[in-house]
Parts: sequence; structure tokens; C-alpha cells
Amino acid sequence: MFKNLIPKIFYANLQDGLDFFVGGLGFEIRHQDASLAVIEREGAKAYLVENAACAALDRPELSIDTDNIDEIFKEMSARSPGLLHPNSSVVTRKPWGSREFAMLDKTTVCVIFREWPVADMVQ
Repeated sequence: MFKNLIPKIFYANLQDGLDFFVGGLGFEIRHQDASLAVIEREGAKAYLVENAACAALDRPELSIDTDNIDEIFKEMSARSPGLLHPNSSVVTRKPWGSREFAMLDKTTVCVIFREWPVADMVQ
């Protein structure tokens, strides 16, 4: 049985990833060595890896589903308003039905927070 899908996110400088995920988004460090950090918050995990060559190839866009987007937005906009994505800086209902906002780090890694409507609310 599948349990979790855990992304590996590459940074030229590991500290940039820690600044974004730990300082900006409130994740906790579960493990860290010279080139790897395992971060987690409320069951959402990622591996941050220092590797400049891989970081130069791609800047990922990640999504975190939540059941309380308004509370997450309130926390993130108070904690790190400068990290709100300029094109998604408020909670907005998207054409596909979810409510979303996004955070963007200085290397352009994007984290989208998304809440899907309850099944009986879908029209």
C-alpha cells in the first residue's frame, strides 16, 4: 500500500531551502547533514538536497492539500508575507474547483496550498 510521496528538492545552497521551508513555512528539521535535510510538518515531508547542478535544471512546483486553507493562509501571510507568490497571493477559487494560494522562494521553488471542496458541495 502506498503511504506517502516524498519529493526531493535540489538547491545550490541548502540554507536557501531551509530558509524557505523551515523559516518561511514552519517545517521542522527531522535530519540534517552537510548536503541533506529531511523536513516535515503535519505529515508533509520533503528531502532538501544541496546539489547545484541538479538545482540548475529545474525549480519544482509542489502542492500541499489542506482542509483549512483560510487558517493556513492567515498563518503564512503573517509569518512570511514576502514569500507570497505574486500571482497567487490571496486565497482564490480556481476554475477546477479548489481554493488555493501559493508561496515562492528566492530560487523560484513554488508551494501551492490547496483545499478541495467537500464532495456534497461540488456542483
